[in-house]
Amino acid sequence: MNMKNIKLLLVIAFVGTFTFVRAKETTSLSAVELTCEYLNNPLGIDIRQPRLGWKLQHSADAKNNQQQTAYHIIVSSSPERLAAGNGDIWNSGQVKSKQSVHVVFAGKPLQSMRQYYWKVKVWNNYGESTAWSQPAKWGTGILQHSDWKALWIGDKPDTAMVNYIEYIKTHYNKKQDGYDEKIGDNPPLLPSPMLRRRFNVENTGKIISALLYVTSLGDYEIRINGERIGDHQLAPEWTNYDKRVQYQTYELTDKIKEGRNALAAILADGWYLGELGPVRWAKERAFPFRGFYGNDRRLIAQLLIKRSDGTEQIIVTDGSWKINTDGFIRSADNFVGETIDARKIIPDWDMPDFDDSGWENVYVDKAIDKNLEAQKNEPIRIHREIKPVAITAWKDKYIVNFGQNIAGWCAVKIKGKPGTALTLRHGEWLKDNGEIYTETLGKAKQTDIFILSGGDDHFEPKFTYHGFQYVEISGLDAPPSADMIVAKAVSSDPEVTGQFECSNPKLNQLFSNILWTQRNNMHSIPTDCPQRDERCGWLGDAQIFCQNSIFNMNMAGFYTKFVKDMRDAVAPNGQFYSIVPSVRNKYFGMDWYGGPAWADAGVIVPWRMYENYADTVLLKNHYEAMKIYLESVLSENPNLLWQKHQSNYNDWLNANTFSNPPEDYDNTRGSMPNDVFNTAFFANSARLLSQIAAIIGHTEDAKKYKDLAEAIAKKFTQTFVDKDAKISGNSQGAYALALNFDLLPENLRDAAFNNLLKCIEEYDYRISTGMVTTLMMMKELVRYNRIDIAYRLLESERFPSWIYAINQGATTVWERWDAYVKGRGIHPSGMNSFDHYSIGSIGEWMYRHILGINPDVDRPGYEHFTIHPRLGGSLTWANGSYNSIRGEIASSWKIEKGKFTLTVKIPANTTATVVLPASDARSILMNGKPIQKKIAKTNNTNLNETSIDVGSGEYEFVVGNPTILNKLTLR
Repeated sequence: MNMKNIKLLLVIAFVGTFTFVRAKETTSLSAVELTCEYLNNPLGIDIRQPRLGWKLQHSADAKNNQQQTAYHIIVSSSPERLAAGNGDIWNSGQVKSKQSVHVVFAGKPLQSMRQYYWKVKVWNNYGESTAWSQPAKWGTGILQHSDWKALWIGDKPDTAMVNYIEYIKTHYNKKQDGYDEKIGDNPPLLPSPMLRRRFNVENTGKIISALLYVTSLGDYEIRINGERIGDHQLAPEWTNYDKRVQYQTYELTDKIKEGRNALAAILADGWYLGELGPVRWAKERAFPFRGFYGNDRRLIAQLLIKRSDGTEQIIVTDGSWKINTDGFIRSADNFVGETIDARKIIPDWDMPDFDDSGWENVYVDKAIDKNLEAQKNEPIRIHREIKPVAITAWKDKYIVNFGQNIAGWCAVKIKGKPGTALTLRHGEWLKDNGEIYTETLGKAKQTDIFILSGGDDHFEPKFTYHGFQYVEISGLDAPPSADMIVAKAVSSDPEVTGQFECSNPKLNQLFSNILWTQRNNMHSIPTDCPQRDERCGWLGDAQIFCQNSIFNMNMAGFYTKFVKDMRDAVAPNGQFYSIVPSVRNKYFGMDWYGGPAWADAGVIVPWRMYENYADTVLLKNHYEAMKIYLESVLSENPNLLWQKHQSNYNDWLNANTFSNPPEDYDNTRGSMPNDVFNTAFFANSARLLSQIAAIIGHTEDAKKYKDLAEAIAKKFTQTFVDKDAKISGNSQGAYALALNFDLLPENLRDAAFNNLLKCIEEYDYRISTGMVTTLMMMKELVRYNRIDIAYRLLESERFPSWIYAINQGATTVWERWDAYVKGRGIHPSGMNSFDHYSIGSIGEWMYRHILGINPDVDRPGYEHFTIHPRLGGSLTWANGSYNSIRGEIASSWKIEKGKFTLTVKIPANTTATVVLPASDARSILMNGKPIQKKIAKTNNTNLNETSIDVGSGEYEFVVGNPTILNKLTLR
């Protein structure tokens, strides 16, 4: 560092220190989007030292290069104290720090079932301070088990399972280890019980807060005084219920009234009792199989009311509640569907004055002892309503087309003859004759039945969901009108953070398809599909799509929950299961664990959380599980070739799996040997674990696993790579995998890449990779400067390609490249889905290389990042953004009249490196002025590019005669 720079830093340090006392307040910078444990104003969290965060937002007239130099946090026990600046819970004082994410609360010990209010102000490097932020809050849940005063309640024990077993005995053939299916029907389900309790609220003071803490075994809907509470759907969501059950917190302050009130609930099977996809592969018990986690639907709830006079009242689930087991929801199951009988709806059953004297007392289940944890992720919600785009007759039925493949259900308004059954069957596709296609659904009937009352009925399921674009309606005596039915899209609901559009409309449709597919496969876990009898948390799919999902949506809370699900699903040998939750119990000894690329998600997903959100707490919490996993693989494979494993999926659904592809397509060279695939992932997980160990301070482990990763890579090369860099299998996927994981010595890499190019050329510039290595191949084409080929594959409309699917009518991403082939039709396998995100991971490539937005793992959480758009293909413009944990990053470019123009937005408290297609900095204008040569760095060995380091602000770069365009045009 020269003396000039040292002097400059000293001046900044002196000014910063001085202005902490005498800072001018600015209106051009503000602290916004305050979060606690990634969530906005969470009502009930159970972390005793939660992490706080905020973003810094520029106004249009703000100075560039804004950095936070200090912050001041106040946490108060009431809004009034906060407004007065009384930090009676925590007053951090002025803290010299640029940290704006993961600031650990360090105030007084938090109490159960309390609300805390906070705000922050920030100082910048210009000697200014922001105003205090708008107030935010968080609430604590029930911090220790003894604070739960409520009891588990519900129907008498074992009723559901007794009915199930009797049905199995009657309809199935007995065999030694279980039952063989005799007929193809599902066993009957019991009606959803309705529970209620009346309570009085005395007028001893104004109600200042009323918070309800509630969960269930099964699904629940909770109500107060005739009104549904909250917008959560399918709560409490799927976890390994033997390890933990999530509870939710609801604000009822404006719902409680003086005098008589009534709490009410409806219960259903959900994931706890309902059918689960993986169980259909069970050897011990026949599918369908219910009651995997338990036999009985149960509710636990605790309402705390606080008054202005300091008194409190608590209402809990106990023996005083009443139950009606003959509810109007006659059956409900995620796979089967829901049946509602409007004739059995009881008016005002959830109101305070309802006479429940004819209802039974609930059963109090004292045998239940569950680990209850506050929900850490955004809830499942209805996020979109969609009207029909077409309604057509098919025989005596009607087919409703919503124009978009979704996950959710339909709401119907109708009046008809009492007792008439309206049946809705849901499907993703139509056969050529116009009939709804359901052959791949298996036991997932996806059928809702609504029985009419004779009055004006409004039907909407509560405890099921379906994957569909088309709905077949039967039971109507006249064609339905377009306003009779609406589809409701339902999923976990974090903020959408990514935007993308470009000059190719079909790539815009691809982006839409990817985002919809992600939405449709987020129901508290990342599932493989939302329609057939599977819907599992396959880890291979999750890790492949993880970065793409993070670009698309704020996945921090979602993956915080899911990484813990992984730890709850560790196999007896310490390895992660291929499916999470693992669905293993005494009836189903699931042996799908330790699958290369699948179990490795237990390392890869936490790494993505660090890279994008700078989350070291998650790494620390998960470290031992990752270490045990890798050590288990090593102990079973001491020769450093991953040959012993319980599960193996390889590069799933590569070209070798295509059924009757077009005659000009070769379906024989898509795969690679298992040992090649497996060993590559072994090396990668060792490398990542070494980096993780270094980050969290395990120095010896960091060296140990670095050496292990290098040893595995060396063994990989010795065993699978010849002197001409030909890798066993000689497939696109094999080369992409070895290059992407940096397994090859320097002297073989260029030759290996040339072998990859040869494989692509031999496939006539078409894809033969499966869902694991496709994105890797596209990334390596960029790294080795064959962007022209990457764009050729991306924009290809030939089979197999992303746009080929779009041209066949896809509105979501397909599971298989050949899910549907023109002329052949739908893939004949039962394993086929039109809504499966894995090969949609190409969206990550679109963010990274079309928009050019890339995180920097050396300065994680977008403290620093790169904007490096790669020009090519047919594109003449693109624009989009990513709202990172530190603020919105935007990139917009166009090519016009021989000039390249790039406009970028860099959030405050971050820095970025912008890479431009210019061989000479003198050809660049920044905000209309020639670029200063001293701030530009030209790399003439890498397609003649120039990089510029910038601080926060908005910048326009114009490059005359961008050299990269000429080179790509010549190829």
